[in-house]
Amino acid sequence: MPTRATDARRAAVLGSPIAHSLSPVLHRAAYDELGLTDWSYDLFDVDEAALPGFVEGLGPEWAGLSLTMPLKRAVIPLLDTVSETAASVEAVNTLVLTDDGRRVGDNTDIPGMVAALRERGIEQVDSAAILGAGATASSALAALARICAGEVVAYVRSADRAAEMRQWGERLDVEVRTADWADAADALHAPLVVATTPAGATDALAAAVPERPATLFDVLYEPWPTALAARWSAYGGAVVSGLDLLVHQAVLQVEQMTGRSPAPVEAMRKAGERALESR
Repeated sequence: MPTRATDARRAAVLGSPIAHSLSPVLHRAAYDELGLTDWSYDLFDVDEAALPGFVEGLGPEWAGLSLTMPLKRAVIPLLDTVSETAASVEAVNTLVLTDDGRRVGDNTDIPGMVAALRERGIEQVDSAAILGAGATASSALAALARICAGEVVAYVRSADRAAEMRQWGERLDVEVRTADWADAADALHAPLVVATTPAGATDALAAAVPERPATLFDVLYEPWPTALAARWSAYGGAVVSGLDLLVHQAVLQVEQMTGRSPAPVEAMRKAGERALESR
């Protein structure tokens, strides 16, 4: 892995669309703090069709890539090695190029979720609820496999989604029970609620927040706070945000790509907060 601050190295985030990404802000803040003055981090709008050509064209100056939708699964056939974590959810968000040219894929979303919760003092819970059943929900299940001792209830909108979540539970060795989205207000009484839905999807649930809520992990960061997170905080519950997740998964990416550890969590978080405030 590259470790010398004098090495001119490149990294970037790929996806489509990608203009909204905060990854350049976070990674550049880390480089500044670590004194990696010759490192650069860019963003490129790359879809699934263009991905193989982009990866094949990477020269020796490249240290790694961050990958977002729709590339997390599409990149897997292009890799030499995939970590057990990434393979468990069939999603790679981190590509590291080793000194000998090998392409190593990992998923930092899952340990990033665990780290974001740990930062708020959540080491283990007896049970949990997930709102939604998309790609982020499978990563949430993988994270819960590390910290949840009991049942996870997934609130979903269709029978197909319910079946998918139960399959993920079996694969990840998590006890998953599914429930209809119409009953999603019941989720809010769980010790840990993970909201993985798009913007606006949980707004109607804000009115159902209990008087003494436990912990909400809402994976959104813009707009922030969501209606659910705002009501949760107003009632004194602990809230972990999508920015917390974004920072912690980026911390792990920086450490893998640069070989420098620990990455500067607070500098990266403050850079992300400033960027969001200026939008």
